[in-house]
Amino acid sequence: MKKLLYIALAVLMLNSCKVSYSFSGTSIQPDVNSITINYTEYRAMRVNPSLSTELTEALRNQFRRMTRLEQVDQDGDMELSCEITGYDVTAAAITADEVAARNKLTVTVKAVFTDKKHPEEDFDKSFSAYAEYDSTNTLDAVESSLCAEIVEKLVEDIFNAAVAQW
Repeated sequence: MKKLLYIALAVLMLNSCKVSYSFSGTSIQPDVNSITINYTEYRAMRVNPSLSTELTEALRNQFRRMTRLEQVDQDGDMELSCEITGYDVTAAAITADEVAARNKLTVTVKAVFTDKKHPEEDFDKSFSAYAEYDSTNTLDAVESSLCAEIVEKLVEDIFNAAVAQW
Protein backbone atom coordinates (compact mmCIF):
# COMPACT_ATOMS: atom_id res chain seq x y z
CA MET A 1 0.00 0.00 0.00
CA LYS A 2 2.81 2.36 0.90
CA LYS A 3 4.51 1.63 -2.43
CA LEU A 4 1.33 2.47 -4.33
CA LEU A 5 1.06 5.76 -2.47
CA TYR A 6 4.64 6.69 -3.47
CA ILE A 7 3.98 5.84 -7.10
CA ALA A 8 0.77 7.89 -7.13
CA LEU A 9 2.60 10.83 -5.53
CA ALA A 10 5.41 10.60 -8.09
CA VAL A 11 2.92 10.57 -10.98
CA LEU A 12 1.13 13.61 -9.58
CA MET A 13 4.42 15.47 -9.19
CA LEU A 14 5.50 14.68 -12.74
CA ASN A 15 2.14 15.73 -14.14
CA SER A 16 2.33 19.06 -12.32
CA CYS A 17 5.66 19.99 -13.92
CA LYS A 18 5.48 22.66 -16.61
CA VAL A 19 8.37 21.30 -18.63
CA SER A 20 8.13 18.19 -20.75
CA TYR A 21 11.04 15.81 -20.16
CA SER A 22 12.00 12.93 -22.39
CA PHE A 23 14.31 9.95 -22.29
CA SER A 24 16.68 11.80 -24.63
CA GLY A 25 17.38 14.38 -21.91
CA THR A 26 15.56 17.24 -23.57
CA SER A 27 13.34 19.64 -21.69
CA ILE A 28 10.95 21.26 -24.12
CA GLN A 29 7.87 23.13 -22.97
CA PRO A 30 4.68 21.21 -23.89
CA ASP A 31 3.28 24.12 -25.92
CA VAL A 32 6.33 24.17 -28.23
CA ASN A 33 5.67 22.03 -31.29
CA SER A 34 7.98 23.13 -34.10
CA ILE A 35 11.46 24.36 -34.89
CA THR A 36 13.04 26.18 -37.81
CA ILE A 37 16.70 25.34 -38.35
CA ASN A 38 18.10 27.83 -40.82
CA TYR A 39 20.94 27.07 -43.22
CA THR A 40 24.32 27.72 -41.59
CA GLU A 41 26.08 30.75 -43.03
CA TYR A 42 29.83 30.60 -43.67
CA ARG A 43 31.74 33.71 -42.56
CA ALA A 44 35.22 32.35 -41.73
CA MET A 45 38.26 33.64 -43.63
CA ARG A 46 39.55 30.17 -44.56
CA VAL A 47 37.04 28.36 -46.78
CA ASN A 48 35.64 24.86 -46.43
CA PRO A 49 32.86 24.70 -49.04
CA SER A 50 30.96 21.74 -47.56
CA LEU A 51 31.08 22.59 -43.85
CA SER A 52 27.93 24.77 -43.80
CA THR A 53 25.85 22.02 -45.36
CA GLU A 54 27.34 19.34 -43.08
CA LEU A 55 26.63 21.34 -39.93
CA THR A 56 23.10 22.29 -41.01
CA GLU A 57 22.17 18.69 -41.85
CA ALA A 58 23.75 17.33 -38.67
CA LEU A 59 21.75 19.81 -36.55
CA ARG A 60 18.52 18.93 -38.36
CA ASN A 61 19.18 15.21 -37.93
CA GLN A 62 19.92 15.62 -34.22
CA PHE A 63 16.68 17.52 -33.59
CA ARG A 64 14.74 15.00 -35.69
CA ARG A 65 16.19 12.04 -33.77
CA MET A 66 16.14 13.47 -30.27
CA THR A 67 12.98 15.61 -30.09
CA ARG A 68 9.31 15.43 -30.98
CA LEU A 69 9.50 18.83 -32.72
CA GLU A 70 8.24 19.20 -36.26
CA GLN A 71 10.82 20.89 -38.48
CA VAL A 72 9.36 23.72 -40.53
CA ASP A 73 10.97 26.04 -43.07
CA GLN A 74 9.83 29.22 -41.32
CA ASP A 75 7.90 30.53 -38.31
CA GLY A 76 8.69 27.62 -35.98
CA ASP A 77 8.00 27.98 -32.27
CA MET A 78 11.77 27.74 -31.90
CA GLU A 79 14.37 28.98 -34.36
CA LEU A 80 18.06 28.19 -34.65
CA SER A 81 20.44 30.19 -36.82
CA CYS A 82 24.17 29.48 -36.99
CA GLU A 83 27.15 30.97 -38.74
CA ILE A 84 30.65 29.59 -38.96
CA THR A 85 32.88 32.44 -37.81
CA GLY A 86 36.20 30.65 -37.45
CA TYR A 87 38.07 27.88 -39.26
CA ASP A 88 41.66 27.93 -38.08
CA VAL A 89 44.71 25.67 -38.04
CA THR A 90 47.27 26.17 -35.26
CA ALA A 91 50.20 24.23 -33.88
CA ALA A 92 49.13 21.97 -31.02
CA ALA A 93 52.49 20.45 -30.07
CA ILE A 94 55.97 21.69 -30.85
CA THR A 95 59.08 19.45 -31.08
CA ALA A 96 62.47 20.31 -29.58
CA ASP A 97 63.43 21.66 -33.01
CA GLU A 98 60.53 24.14 -32.78
CA VAL A 99 58.59 22.34 -35.50
CA ALA A 100 54.91 21.51 -35.15
CA ALA A 101 54.47 17.83 -34.32
CA ARG A 102 50.68 18.10 -34.17
CA ASN A 103 48.28 20.63 -35.58
CA LYS A 104 44.83 21.59 -34.41
CA LEU A 105 41.84 22.48 -36.59
CA THR A 106 39.37 24.65 -34.66
CA VAL A 107 35.90 25.59 -35.87
CA THR A 108 33.92 28.35 -34.16
CA VAL A 109 30.18 28.74 -34.64
CA LYS A 110 27.94 31.58 -33.50
CA ALA A 111 24.48 30.22 -32.68
CA VAL A 112 21.35 32.28 -32.15
CA PHE A 113 18.48 30.35 -30.58
CA THR A 114 15.02 31.83 -30.17
CA ASP A 115 12.04 30.31 -28.38
CA LYS A 116 9.10 32.46 -29.41
CA LYS A 117 6.83 31.11 -26.69
CA HIS A 118 9.45 31.20 -23.92
CA PRO A 119 11.92 34.03 -24.64
CA GLU A 120 13.79 33.41 -21.39
CA GLU A 121 15.31 30.37 -23.16
CA ASP A 122 16.85 32.50 -25.96
CA PHE A 123 20.62 32.70 -26.41
CA ASP A 124 23.21 34.19 -28.71
CA LYS A 125 26.62 32.63 -28.11
CA SER A 126 29.66 31.07 -29.70
CA PHE A 127 30.63 27.41 -29.63
CA SER A 128 34.03 26.06 -30.52
CA ALA A 129 35.38 22.57 -31.13
CA TYR A 130 38.67 21.22 -32.40
CA ALA A 131 40.44 18.09 -33.57
CA GLU A 132 44.17 17.46 -33.71
CA TYR A 133 46.16 15.74 -36.42
CA ASP A 134 49.76 14.71 -36.97
CA SER A 135 51.74 17.36 -38.83
CA THR A 136 53.11 14.71 -41.22
CA ASN A 137 49.64 14.82 -42.80
CA THR A 138 48.39 17.71 -44.84
CA LEU A 139 45.12 19.36 -43.87
CA ASP A 140 43.67 18.28 -47.22
CA ALA A 141 44.41 14.63 -46.38
CA VAL A 142 42.61 14.66 -43.01
CA GLU A 143 40.16 17.56 -43.30
CA SER A 144 37.09 15.44 -44.02
CA SER A 145 37.48 13.20 -40.96
CA LEU A 146 38.46 16.12 -38.72
CA CYS A 147 35.40 18.10 -39.78
CA ALA A 148 33.11 15.13 -39.12
CA GLU A 149 34.53 14.86 -35.58
CA ILE A 150 34.25 18.61 -34.99
CA VAL A 151 30.69 18.82 -36.36
CA GLU A 152 29.63 16.02 -34.02
CA LYS A 153 30.99 17.94 -31.01
CA LEU A 154 29.44 21.23 -32.12
CA VAL A 155 26.04 19.67 -32.74
CA GLU A 156 26.05 18.09 -29.29
CA ASP A 157 26.98 21.38 -27.62
CA ILE A 158 24.45 23.48 -29.55
CA PHE A 159 21.68 20.92 -29.08
CA ASN A 160 22.33 20.69 -25.34
CA ALA A 161 22.31 24.47 -24.97
CA ALA A 162 19.06 24.76 -26.93
CA VAL A 163 16.87 22.00 -25.53
CA ALA A 164 18.73 20.03 -22.90
CA GLN A 165 19.83 23.10 -20.88
CA TRP A 166 23.06 21.49 -19.75
